[in-house]
Amino acid sequence: MGSTYGDWLREQREAAGLTQQQLADAAVMTRSHIAHIEAGRRIPSKEDARRLDKALDTGNVLSSFLPRDDTTVADRFADALKLEQQATTIREFASSLVPGLFQTKRYAHAVMRTAFPPWSEEECDRLVVTRLERAKILTDPVTPVLWVLLDEAVLRRPVGGPAVMAGQIAHLMRLVESGRVRVHVLPLGLGAHPLMMGLMKLMRFEDQPPAAYTEGLSVGKLHDSPTVVQRLEDVYDLALSDALPLTESLALMRATAKEYGHHD
Repeated sequence: MGSTYGDWLREQREAAGLTQQQLADAAVMTRSHIAHIEAGRRIPSKEDARRLDKALDTGNVLSSFLPRDDTTVADRFADALKLEQQATTIREFASSLVPGLFQTKRYAHAVMRTAFPPWSEEECDRLVVTRLERAKILTDPVTPVLWVLLDEAVLRRPVGGPAVMAGQIAHLMRLVESGRVRVHVLPLGLGAHPLMMGLMKLMRFEDQPPAAYTEGLSVGKLHDSPTVVQRLEDVYDLALSDALPLTESLALMRATAKEYGHHD
């Protein structure tokens, strides 16, 4: 067996007499995705691994021996996290909390402290570090393209208190003003809207089909069915059409931060 998961996958593919494209076709994946896995640049999702096992007739070896991921996230989000790091476009919606990619350290810590049963301070700190690590994709000035659609309730809920909220909103404003992220706010005066029940992340990629992730209380689901993803994208677009324009959203964030008292 090769020294890495990718090496072993390549050995099994070559032993079966398959090219990367032939394996990709059999496993319903893209050739470039197979190439990334063999090169060790990506870890396949559990579903990808199951399809590779079936295509190569390797039992459940590729499924059972997925490389360990030391990133600390909820199990329901683990596969979506891998895709988040590969996406070329990410569109987020949140109804009650700032999405994890855009949270400040103090805001994230305040969110972690709401867990029940409570987490230890050490565990909270570890989870906060993981959340901040995810945000490193923001350091690339171009990719991924990032859009955020926020219910105004996200800005109005004083997570961590006025000072924490002022700092969090200021962080969002800096991302908008730098041109790195677009933020649009759905005003409370709009009333009911089709996304108000939870959280959603839409992701597009250079070399694989689009995917979506939705989450509710202790429940999260990664969607890769083209029909389902298209429906979620349509719902997002419908809600976005009712949101405030970018400049008005920025003005609302600035006014809300001022109400919190300009705390840092």
